[in-house]
Amino acid sequence: MEQRHLGRTGLRVSRIGLGTLTWGRDTDEHDAADQMKAFWEAGGTLIDTADVYGGGEAEYLLGQLVERLVPRRDLIIATKAGSVPDPYRRFDGSRGHLLAALDASLERLGTDYVDLWQIHAFDTGTPLEETLHALDIAVTSGRARYAGVSNFCGWQLAKAATWQLASPGIRTRLASSQMEYSLLQRGVEREVLPAAIDLGVGLLPSSPLGRGVLTGKYRYTTPPDSRGASELLAPFVEPYLDEAASRIVDAVATAAEGLATTPLEVALAWVRDRPGVVAPIIGARNAQQLTAALSVESLSLPDEICQALDDVSAPVHRYPDQDWSTL
Repeated sequence: MEQRHLGRTGLRVSRIGLGTLTWGRDTDEHDAADQMKAFWEAGGTLIDTADVYGGGEAEYLLGQLVERLVPRRDLIIATKAGSVPDPYRRFDGSRGHLLAALDASLERLGTDYVDLWQIHAFDTGTPLEETLHALDIAVTSGRARYAGVSNFCGWQLAKAATWQLASPGIRTRLASSQMEYSLLQRGVEREVLPAAIDLGVGLLPSSPLGRGVLTGKYRYTTPPDSRGASELLAPFVEPYLDEAASRIVDAVATAAEGLATTPLEVALAWVRDRPGVVAPIIGARNAQQLTAALSVESLSLPDEICQALDDVSAPVHRYPDQDWSTL
């Protein structure tokens, strides 16, 4: 699998990442092991998790599999901190919480360091410089090799990345920003992606298959074994089952038919090769699904197909997102 630099850093990662959102909850140890082995054998290196996935079980399961199946040196392990199970405070970006969460993640993962440590979301209740100071401490102490953010909007990302570049002292450059990005969700193109490209921050798209909808599995019915049929994840899928999404899915299916490939590969190749994108994060239910996604490595979409998909999924950009002189 092709390797790409993560933002403006020397770290190289596989251009497809493996997500572990369902590990320890819907994905058991056997399926997780099969996925990790298939991913590694395909040349994948980037595995993404978070301290809240499965209530910590995803990190624990990943830690149990590392070394037993795959050498630690062959993996780029990324995790996140900042989300909290508190109905009154969804995110905690305080230095104390973040560093304690990192130590807990390292213990569950069974490793002395993570390759990429990410702030899970922006915390409006904590000064940004305090949150960023936790990243600096994590890197200078050796507990994290690189740092990034997740779910930061355009101005939040720009402020954080600029602070790290401009403030005096030893600061840690932001390597990445993880955001939802697919043919069904192109909102990051308004401000987040331009800011990331300008500041040398690599984009790691989550849900690159539109929460599974872009595979075409929901075109006619909801499969009983799908996320859309799950009580827990059905509300996650439902927003992408409207008429507008249906038109985009139909276009993807038409492109796939013309290229003699699958809608999954078409949708994944489109987002993988967008400007500023480093590695879409794929969350599969089993190794068979993951292997189908990894087969995208040999596919490059023709320019005319990319343009057609761009047109059918184009988001509305108005002032001030669009150049005012064209309005």
